[in-house]
Amino acid sequence: MMKQFIIGISGITNGGKTTLANRLLKLLPNCSLICQDDYFKPDSDIETDENGFKQYDTIEALDMETMIKAVHSWIKLSQDVLAMEEKKEMCSTCEEKAYFLIVEGFLLYHYKPLENVLNRKYFLSIPYEESKQRRRRIYNPPDPPGYFDGHVWPMFLKHKKEMEETHSDIVYLDGTKSEDEIQSLVYSDIITSQFTSKAAKRKCWSPSLGIIHLM
Repeated sequence: MMKQFIIGISGITNGGKTTLANRLLKLLPNCSLICQDDYFKPDSDIETDENGFKQYDTIEALDMETMIKAVHSWIKLSQDVLAMEEKKEMCSTCEEKAYFLIVEGFLLYHYKPLENVLNRKYFLSIPYEESKQRRRRIYNPPDPPGYFDGHVWPMFLKHKKEMEETHSDIVYLDGTKSEDEIQSLVYSDIITSQFTSKAAKRKCWSPSLGIIHLM
């Protein structure tokens, strides 16, 4: 069993990333959460394209160096706690104790230092119309006219294409399924993955679940 397990939850805007992350945070023992949205650079440092749209949906808009430092701090802290517990033999079941970190954000798999520490990677997708409707309903203040079609959706397609071409270890989730169903799928997969060596994993498609599952 892996005693430190880092989970990446990424996907389209308003696809259910934050909801899933917060649900797992309550469900998994000894679990912490790092949100990529907390690492945006100051607005004055965000570039503007030729259409006048702020380029928020790019890796350059994020302070990824500070974010990865937070991840490494969690790794060290959890290692220290595990070592202390094992040394003191605080409980007879300490060998079974594990610490979980959830890293949630829209652009997790385009930054190699972060990719390298993730034990499991999930990606939530929803159709264009659903994403646009959710964003229109949730965002306050609303996006500038044309921002979703002129920046958000094209950048999502670009990043998704790059990700699919360079990664074979991502679990794709259907964000239109119920929150309970997605939570159940991911929780079961995390627990299974925690006890499964990387060498034993294989890629298969489960049409009934709408997910690429790594066994």
